[in-house]
Amino acid sequence: MTKPMGLARLLLLTSALVAPSIAWAQATTPDSAGAPAAGTTAEPQDQAAEPAAQDAQEAAPDVSVPGEIVVTGRRTNVVRDMPQVVSVLSSADIARTGEGDIAGALSRVTGLSVVGNGYVYVRGLGDRYSLALLNGSPLPSPEPLKRVVPLDLFPTNVVSSSLVQKSYSANYPGEFGGGVINLTTNSLPKEGFLTVSGGVGANLVTTGHFGYVYAGGGKDWTGYDDGTRDLPPALAAYFASGARISSGTVDTQAIGGQLANANNSLVQKQKHIGPNWSLTLSGGDTWDISDDVRLGLIATGGYSNKWTTRDAIQQNSLNSDLSDLENNFERVSTDNRIVTNALLGLGLEFGDNKIRWTNLYVHDTLKRARIGIGKRHGNTVTDFMQQDTAWYERQLIDTQMVGEFKLSPEFSLDLRAGYANSKRKAPDEFTYEYVRTNAAADLYGAYFVNRLNGNSGDATVSYSDLNEDLYSAGGDFTWKLDPALSLSVGYAYLNQKRDSSRRDFQFNAPSTFPTAVGMLRPDLLLGSAIIDYYNIALVETNEGAPAFHAELVNHAGYFRENWQITSEISLDAGIRYETAKETVVPIAVFSTPGGSTAATSLDNDYWLPSATATWQFQPGMQVRLNASKTIARPQFRELIFQFYFDPDTNRQYRGNPLLKDSELLNLEARYEWYIAPEQRFTVAGFYKRIDNPIEAYITGDTFVTSFANAPKADLYGGEVELSKKWQVLGQRSLIAIANYTYTKSKLKVEADDPVSVYGAASTKASDFFRDGAPLTGQSDHLVNFQFGLEDKASLSQQTFILSYASKRVTSRGLANSGQPDVFEYPGFNLDFVARQGVTVAGQQFDVKFEARNITNRKYKETQSNGTNTVIYNRYSPGTTLNLSLSTTF
Repeated sequence: MTKPMGLARLLLLTSALVAPSIAWAQATTPDSAGAPAAGTTAEPQDQAAEPAAQDAQEAAPDVSVPGEIVVTGRRTNVVRDMPQVVSVLSSADIARTGEGDIAGALSRVTGLSVVGNGYVYVRGLGDRYSLALLNGSPLPSPEPLKRVVPLDLFPTNVVSSSLVQKSYSANYPGEFGGGVINLTTNSLPKEGFLTVSGGVGANLVTTGHFGYVYAGGGKDWTGYDDGTRDLPPALAAYFASGARISSGTVDTQAIGGQLANANNSLVQKQKHIGPNWSLTLSGGDTWDISDDVRLGLIATGGYSNKWTTRDAIQQNSLNSDLSDLENNFERVSTDNRIVTNALLGLGLEFGDNKIRWTNLYVHDTLKRARIGIGKRHGNTVTDFMQQDTAWYERQLIDTQMVGEFKLSPEFSLDLRAGYANSKRKAPDEFTYEYVRTNAAADLYGAYFVNRLNGNSGDATVSYSDLNEDLYSAGGDFTWKLDPALSLSVGYAYLNQKRDSSRRDFQFNAPSTFPTAVGMLRPDLLLGSAIIDYYNIALVETNEGAPAFHAELVNHAGYFRENWQITSEISLDAGIRYETAKETVVPIAVFSTPGGSTAATSLDNDYWLPSATATWQFQPGMQVRLNASKTIARPQFRELIFQFYFDPDTNRQYRGNPLLKDSELLNLEARYEWYIAPEQRFTVAGFYKRIDNPIEAYITGDTFVTSFANAPKADLYGGEVELSKKWQVLGQRSLIAIANYTYTKSKLKVEADDPVSVYGAASTKASDFFRDGAPLTGQSDHLVNFQFGLEDKASLSQQTFILSYASKRVTSRGLANSGQPDVFEYPGFNLDFVARQGVTVAGQQFDVKFEARNITNRKYKETQSNGTNTVIYNRYSPGTTLNLSLSTTF
């Protein structure tokens, strides 16, 4: 068994529609009195020349954040000049990593790690503590298991910069735990351009090897269903009727006979899986409408097609000592991920004012076929074979309008509004299980048979649908009282609505069902003739609450001041007031209402102060101190009492309607030394106290992952970063970038601490969590190291990229049975990226070669007590090689 690995990157966006943007040199000239602009640290006049010369070599990245901060044009080091603790990846930094998407590029930032498909964690805190913004505005997630957008949706070629702010300031939303990741799209082009790029790639355990596929529809290669997966007429009529199957009035044979067919249920071997490939087209231009008015346009479109095959070992155990396996399977899955994207950005500049309109579209589809064979608890002879087919179609549409107005030298106003919609459809999610008894007394013991009775074979199908709308608006007004003091006030509004439904069905055959018929392949086994003749029933297994409506309404206002107290000391302080009402209620899908009480109603308000003091005690050296309070709300997915299946981890999830908000106290101290252009050394220490942190745990003997508020948690640690550059061999530079983050977290659980879990008999937190256990997703050690040569004049780069993450908890063991937690072991990963500019027939081309996971590091999740080990998930992702070519006209 082999496996493809691939996965798509994606797409998106375009022009910079910034939220109130950072004005990088609104006034590039110092004030007539020689005082620095607010938000910067002044330097003694006799020291100014050297830093100015250094900074002149640095191109300031375009950074867009809510609320205006002014820095002088002479100082263009964003990391140094921002009043908060930030890390910034410029377009040059992103290019050096060679990553095709922002999630991969951000994994090189100090204290950041990427978990799963593009979910970026800040300092080991889960995605609920990491806020992702696009040009300062929020985005909904098309993934029902996550709150934030998976950042591998964003291709690097349309992102101008990625800012990670780790210390809270009042201009950001209060849901700020580990930090905020703000992506800024490309702004108006300085001149017209047309860029064409394409790439091909191969994964050494996927490309050219065999994998599993199923037919699906005729247009699956585009990522769009051609109608093959539309609801069958009988099923659509049943959904519209509001009837319950359990009432006995529904003709289930009519429904069941239309569900399975050879297109959606027949898994086949494909001898050779094809290569990965992608195409991107980008263009833009700017027109002078008059002497003072400019109109610009940027557009981009892309397509990506990738294959991934995984040969995974997946086990679990119910025993406290892990001595016996409940399930022990080897599953081989082949995923075809197709991503299309488009972006259109329009910008209008008149005087010092800007109006920007950005529209983006992302469509991300995963088509999966999987076969698994294994054994179950108490049965070392019988084999179980599982077959799965699935189609996960995600879509994100976003439109944002931003106006940045310079009313006078003292007053500025920024306005923004946005609408975003995300969808996820998962029709025809089929699972079949066949059983081979291997018993001599069984006439069919040597064959896989599906008797459709739940014990000797099974067949299920699910239909999931998610739709989320997000409306946002805000404004920021800044008054620059004098060059050393500016005051800002702002307001933000957010209305987020999600409708989520999942309908689960199981086929049940009567006891008279012939064993010989159970040997038929899935599409024939569930054919209409078999279902009608043998009276095979269809049961809806979740009639309790199959659909939910969730909504979050958030109003916020803030005040913020940025004061240059002396030439060496500055203070950025503010306070934010937020009100939020978060509700989750079941949707009535049946004419006869159920008695579900799985509802949530959270109505809270908070005062969230923040302050950062900066002391520049020597030119190029400064110390920062930060303190703040923030919150973390439960995600919709964590509140909805509804099953969801994660195809990547082969785990089922269900929410807890009784969750409540988490509250955080954040403290940080940092020393920064800016040695020279593109060279710096920083060291920092941080501490967080979290009240009511939301943590995942495994429920009972069903291995369903759910969520609950642990009583408290402490998190502390430190980080160090060094960036060094040497001139060698004429124009070539030797670059070394290294960072290390140490993080330690501990849950605080006392014997009498309470917990609220919907439907659970226990109300003791100690039955769900262990005192001293680390937070989910947190690695104690994160290391990133880049080493390479660069020649900017000839566009030549060769970079080795090494990353390391120590083990981290992915799931809790059964606490009341004494089971250990499930740990992932990311380990070391080595990549190599080379870029080279070449000229052919007078046309400049950019050639890029990538080698990812050179050492063939394996993915591994295990549960161990030192004596016995359970392999929750283990597979080889393989080494991936990519070659791409681009040119600009």
